[in-house]
Amino acid sequence: MSIGVKSVGVAIIDSGVNPRHPHVSGVIEGRCFVPGEPAERYLDYLGHGTAVAGAICEKAPGASLYIAKVFHQQLVTSIGVLLEALDWCLAQPVLLVNLSLGTTNEAHRDAFLERVAQAQSRGIRLISPAEALPGSLAGVVGVTLDDSLDRETYRLNPDHTHSASGYPRPIPGRPPNQNLQGISFAVANVTGLLARESAG
Repeated sequence: MSIGVKSVGVAIIDSGVNPRHPHVSGVIEGRCFVPGEPAERYLDYLGHGTAVAGAICEKAPGASLYIAKVFHQQLVTSIGVLLEALDWCLAQPVLLVNLSLGTTNEAHRDAFLERVAQAQSRGIRLISPAEALPGSLAGVVGVTLDDSLDRETYRLNPDHTHSASGYPRPIPGRPPNQNLQGISFAVANVTGLLARESAG
């Protein structure tokens, strides 16, 4: 980390992380919220959370990562697990919370509104897909997908959403179309760029 560049706390709610992956650095703490799994076992078995973390670290290599594992064998979780993980993240020394996930179930709107208010009171920004909760709520950085954009930038739209490329950090020797891609990584790219901006 360069002198004069501060470490920015970033929480990631996903499938955990492989802290030994060459694209990942700065893991400070992690916790598993998957029912039946030990709290300390936040290792990623799917690769999704590690790829999200890698995209963030690429853009903000000095970031301090706080990992909340909500996915285990598949990218599915319950609202109770997600909210518990979000509450944990909001209690950590972070400026940003990456949620490369969402729900279209409007029954959960009030629960998310409560957490968004808590985040705002603590100076924390939530980043999530704009077409679902919590990314569709005011006060959340909602992200849309635009693969025409360079991975090193985002576009701020008139509706206050942020658009970004959905390609994660490249894997040497593997074509981009054979790598993970999509809105999850547009969210991660925005989070990484915001972390870079926050670090000054």
